[in-house]
Amino acid sequence: MSQFQQFALSFTAVFVALDIIGTVPLYLSMTHHLSEAQRRRVVNSSMWVALVVAIVFVFSCEYIFRFLGIRIFDFKMAGGIVLLLVSLADLVGTPEVKNRASGSSGIVPLAVPLITGPGVLTTLILQINASGHAMTLGALMLNYFLAWVILRNSQYVTRILGKDGTVVISKIAALLLAAIAVAMIRTGLFEALAAR
Repeated sequence: MSQFQQFALSFTAVFVALDIIGTVPLYLSMTHHLSEAQRRRVVNSSMWVALVVAIVFVFSCEYIFRFLGIRIFDFKMAGGIVLLLVSLADLVGTPEVKNRASGSSGIVPLAVPLITGPGVLTTLILQINASGHAMTLGALMLNYFLAWVILRNSQYVTRILGKDGTVVISKIAALLLAAIAVAMIRTGLFEALAAR
């Protein structure tokens, strides 16, 4: 297999795990109350944090896991709980609760665990073993650049949908986020039980 084919496989694996297209409605849901300038700051800060977390993880995951006794299913369950709390705040909480849950910096939950979450971290581990650190980092950075471009231009979706459409998407996205969270928790729990 050529280096180009290997890179294409790594890029595709990270792209599927990242699922930035599926993150767009969740991002719109969490930031519909912000101005366009604030949204740009959220995207910039969240993508930088997500990238730094991913890169640090690539080089330190084995040591961190070994030192703390953490397994992949621990990441899945913890990330699922965070997402579930955020989705519940959006569905049944007051605006103040939702703002506290989503934050104005975009670090939680957009950067972690929506962008750099258990799926991406797990994929990075597998790709490091299959393709090495350099190939995995290249695939990661290209994917995150594309994610930044997509999120930076997501305001056009809001303009097309209008205020009512954004509210509808907000609630649907919260339900989807809750389902994703439950699936993460369930998968992590099953993996934990299987590991015993």
